[in-house]
Amino acid sequence: MNKPKIVILGAGYAGLTTAARLQKKLNENDADITLVNKDHYHYEATWLHENAAGTLHHDRSRFEIKDIINSAKINFVKDTVTAIKPDDKKVELINGVLDYDYLIVGLGFEAATFGIPGLYENAFMIGNIDQARLLRQHIEYQFAKFNNETEPAQERLNIVVGGGGFTGIEFLGEIADRVPQLCKEYDVDRNKVRIINVEAMDTILPGFDPELIEYAMNSLEARGVEFKLGAFLKECREDGITIEVNGEKEDIPTNTTVWAAGVKANSLVEKSGLEHNRGKIEVDKYLRVPSHEEIFVIGDCALIWNKEIDRPYPPTAQIAMQEADVCAHNIKALVKGGEQEEFEFNNMGTVASLGHGDAIGVVMGDKKLFGWYASVMKKVIDNRALYKIGGLGLVLKKGKFNFLG
Repeated sequence: MNKPKIVILGAGYAGLTTAARLQKKLNENDADITLVNKDHYHYEATWLHENAAGTLHHDRSRFEIKDIINSAKINFVKDTVTAIKPDDKKVELINGVLDYDYLIVGLGFEAATFGIPGLYENAFMIGNIDQARLLRQHIEYQFAKFNNETEPAQERLNIVVGGGGFTGIEFLGEIADRVPQLCKEYDVDRNKVRIINVEAMDTILPGFDPELIEYAMNSLEARGVEFKLGAFLKECREDGITIEVNGEKEDIPTNTTVWAAGVKANSLVEKSGLEHNRGKIEVDKYLRVPSHEEIFVIGDCALIWNKEIDRPYPPTAQIAMQEADVCAHNIKALVKGGEQEEFEFNNMGTVASLGHGDAIGVVMGDKKLFGWYASVMKKVIDNRALYKIGGLGLVLKKGKFNFLG
């Protein structure tokens, strides 16, 4: 009897955690498992704001996939997926084609620019290691260039962050901490630097407790962050942006616009022909595609409804890794027999970093955390994610232990 072919697309939180679970649940003779990823490494996506600001080196945020998977049980293919063919049970790559009996789609997200003119061409994103490196180097170059001009350009020192959600606020916290260091290094007057957050809603961090939001804004404003709420980004240029507030337009000169206001599921999902909701697949209770039950979708590409508030769950690392646990269990059940498990999200809390030694969060149901205590909890959460993927060895190698600052 032929062994079933299992293909996992993407080695993000969802895909790599699934692979790590499957290699413990299945033996070499149970199935042929292939993991496909465009890079040879996995990166901690929730750390990218630190890499982009230059407060954490990017090598700290990534590790080799081959160090996690057992090559005797899983075949790792470094390649880029170009198409998913559900009716043919095939996945097309740049360098070949893979057949599958069971497919696990964990391809992650892409930036959503909402058709804003010039945004895709001129704004920086924080979606992967390469984008984070580029942004860090760009910001350092602007500071280095400022005093090398006959007439220093203010736009070099204006840093605009579009979006007041998780990524935008966490990056603001890091860059607010980084700017004084850059000013000292490049002999720039700190008072000349502007850090501006542009958010279309009338609040940052929607869904957070108002008390926590107020704390976050006070913390960031104390370090020089300006908030422009209810402000719509209308155009992004290489040397500036245009926003609209209460019907009035304003131009802000800047060479650095960071877009952190929207993501969407990988476009390959929408192009696959599978029924989707704004690019995401609404999976069944076992995380399968209703029309193709041999396909599981997890992570940023999956749409899972939170019935309590009648809205989808936000795509976070926490939910992706819980989906991976259930997905691996269900694949094992299909291969070796047994009952499939229904997915139920267990919300263990949410913590948002505000920079060096500062954060806000809600844990254990409704316990609110501020400042240093929240910052410690954030590091504990980061270390726990490493542990779930690679065990204690990975935590000791890549973990965060600077609890005292």
